[in-house]
Amino acid sequence: MELNEIIQPENLVYRKPKLLNDNAMHYCPGCSHSVIHKLIAEVVEDMGMEERTVGVSPVGCAVFAYNYIEIDWLEAAHGRAPAVATAVKRLNPSKMVFTYQGDGDLAAIGTAETIHAANRGENIVIVFVNNAIYGMTGGQMAPTTLMGMPTSTCPYGREAALNGYPLKISDLLAQLEGVCLVTRQSVQTVAAVKKAKKYLRMAFENSMAGKGTSIVEFVSTCASGWKQSPEKANKWMEENMFPFYPLGDLKNV
Repeated sequence: MELNEIIQPENLVYRKPKLLNDNAMHYCPGCSHSVIHKLIAEVVEDMGMEERTVGVSPVGCAVFAYNYIEIDWLEAAHGRAPAVATAVKRLNPSKMVFTYQGDGDLAAIGTAETIHAANRGENIVIVFVNNAIYGMTGGQMAPTTLMGMPTSTCPYGREAALNGYPLKISDLLAQLEGVCLVTRQSVQTVAAVKKAKKYLRMAFENSMAGKGTSIVEFVSTCASGWKQSPEKANKWMEENMFPFYPLGDLKNV
């Protein structure tokens, strides 16, 4: 495209990805899920994999992901997305297969499935949305809830003696031989969104190249569960979540 074509008004208008349909999303205002959905749709389009991508979404806030991104989807039982994705990829090696999971799903009821799929080096992508709370069911404490962080089930804050410590599941997954990429990203700024998109594409390319399991963790907000405005939730995330869940690569081979 010539420079004079690029600067034409019609080329300067933001266009949403074609794979995102016009259905109104059910996510709360300020929720990170909607931005992550957009990035997935963009990456799949950029790679020309619209007809070959399969998403697996279990129970949680993203249970209706199939309603927004126009690709093939499967619903999995709570926590079992990596097991379902394993079957899809092994039976259809030419497909680009990913799971889309929250912290309660991936790091609680689905810990075993996640660890063993990753340890086998299944050629799938695990998109992990970590907002440190059970957002869908009323804001209960999750395995990733920070120390001292109040939730509906620990209203005075998480205590080690009573509740144990926050689980850094991505750090554990990075130790497994079958894992080729573990990265922790966010989507609260334009720069963060651009960087996250780069890593999502890297993860999908890894899966198609047969390099093993890739995990892209998104440190995210839950304005409703945290009982904050979207703006304050982003600031709270930067000041409290990022020090404990620092952004960047945990493993990249």
